[in-house]
Amino acid sequence: MNGPLNITAESLAEEAAQFQRKLTAGIQTLREVDDVQFGVTTREEVWRDGKTVLYRFRGARTPSAKSPLLICYALVNRPYMVDLQEDRSLVKGLLERGQDVYVIDWGYPDRSDRFLTLEDYIERFLGGAVDHLREAHGLDAINLLGICQGGVFSLCYAALNPDKVKNLITMVTPVDFHTSDNMLSNWNREIDVDLLVDTLGNVPADMMNFTYLTLKPWRLFAQKYVGLVDILDDKKAVEDFLRMEKWIFDSPDQAGEAFRDFSKQFFQQNRFVKGGATVGGREVHLGMVEMPVLNIFAEQDHLVPPDASRALKDLAGTDDYTELSFKGGHIGIYVSGRAQKEVPDTIHGWLETRSR
Repeated sequence: MNGPLNITAESLAEEAAQFQRKLTAGIQTLREVDDVQFGVTTREEVWRDGKTVLYRFRGARTPSAKSPLLICYALVNRPYMVDLQEDRSLVKGLLERGQDVYVIDWGYPDRSDRFLTLEDYIERFLGGAVDHLREAHGLDAINLLGICQGGVFSLCYAALNPDKVKNLITMVTPVDFHTSDNMLSNWNREIDVDLLVDTLGNVPADMMNFTYLTLKPWRLFAQKYVGLVDILDDKKAVEDFLRMEKWIFDSPDQAGEAFRDFSKQFFQQNRFVKGGATVGGREVHLGMVEMPVLNIFAEQDHLVPPDASRALKDLAGTDDYTELSFKGGHIGIYVSGRAQKEVPDTIHGWLETRSR
């Protein structure tokens, strides 16, 4: 007899048999799976300050862009999400279109980095990379692409050094941290950040990862691992899954003072919107962001809701502001099939128009 969900004894038996077949196939698949790596594009170190390294990516063609494009990623994860694998690489897409792409690798902070500040990350490290590229290419200003927290850093840097940034691109970048749907910010506002940092020093990566995973506990703790059974007979799909897992859990600790300052100024006090953001004692005012701005955000982003990014339109001082609303999530904007064409095309076309 069929129940209200159209479940029969026969369908249950078939589902159990299929599950058994997948598990049996998985035993063989897991024997064949290779050690997965991320970061597929050839790169070379061109500048270093302590643990922070600037890399230049090398594509199959010589860059045609007149200005280099520097990618500034967040501190909480490794920057290789933009170059995850051969068929999922924002970097590869940009190189194929003629861009000259660089990325900052922040490295892994240890106890000696406990007292690094936002000024160190924004003016010393990001600013040092920008100045290196300006000198190496003989330019007054370069193109800057900031992603997530790296977008916040890029906005601060561009506001403080507007003559050094020719064009600014922000991707999934929070600007208004107090939108009603920003769950991460709502949680952060209840934390005694001073007590946390004074007790721990650097903020452990495992603590940060656990926080992000609990934003979607069913999806990220259970559903994706249950779904793994469905692909156990597909070696490439399993390797793709493991590659993403490796990236997720390859997270650096957070330098304590920088974490304290960022959390209090942005998550708790929302200073881009309310005013008073400072870096090294200098006030950051987004009205000074007068260069062309391309703001890219994801419609299904649970970490940086679209309205958190859209706020930039009314705060930036530029008269040349463009938005791209991408149908996807915080990670899908780099790795989904749609993103491989849509995002590099948009960035390249936007930059090319302004290079003329």
